[in-house]
Amino acid sequence: MSDAAQPTAAEVRAAAEAVKTALDRHLAAVERRTGDDDPAVHEAFNQLAAAGEVYDELLYDRYDEVTPFEIPGADDSLPPYTGPEEPHAVSVLIRRDYTVAEPQRLLAQAQRVEAAEFEDALTEDDTANTVPGALGILFGEFEPDEIASRHREFGLAEGDSTLWVTAAEEAAEPGEWLEAPFEEADPQHVICRFDVSAVFDRDDSDDADAPGTVLDELSDDDLEPLDRDR
Repeated sequence: MSDAAQPTAAEVRAAAEAVKTALDRHLAAVERRTGDDDPAVHEAFNQLAAAGEVYDELLYDRYDEVTPFEIPGADDSLPPYTGPEEPHAVSVLIRRDYTVAEPQRLLAQAQRVEAAEFEDALTEDDTANTVPGALGILFGEFEPDEIASRHREFGLAEGDSTLWVTAAEEAAEPGEWLEAPFEEADPQHVICRFDVSAVFDRDDSDDADAPGTVLDELSDDDLEPLDRDR
């Protein structure tokens, strides 16, 4: 950033004062809260988050310094629940991210699956020899939960994951949402959500599977045998 674009010291000071004001308003809203989903507390939280983000950015731009804490942004929290009081159906939306940390291990596992499927192991199809093909084979053979629990065996490293449980008045008709399965997810109908991310970890050294870390070497003896009756 050029000197001309840098914020002034007065602008940084004003942003700091805005954080102090937002902090006082948030505390006052919490002290007067009328319930767990008090909209005044929710609004004060969002204002505090916005003020903290502005201050943090200006502080860094002007002085190359950061705050010692993080305030989640307004978009990181769910809005108040407005779904049915007694839902007759629920949808479970899951996203899990992986990094292909060891491509050769991934390919080897896919080739093992093909060898188990075709006894002579001789096919003209080289699908198992490409990363996209290997991923298709493994995710077609194993349940997502099993891949999550055995991801290191498949040469994968875990990234962020989230699970949303959303409420509905009634179950969808068969095939109704298959063309766009996640398009109609309403955050206000989320009953609960569970997030897993390296950003929540205070001690990165304990997270051996975090993206960007080196995985422990696994030998063939570490691999569980394939279940051909699956």
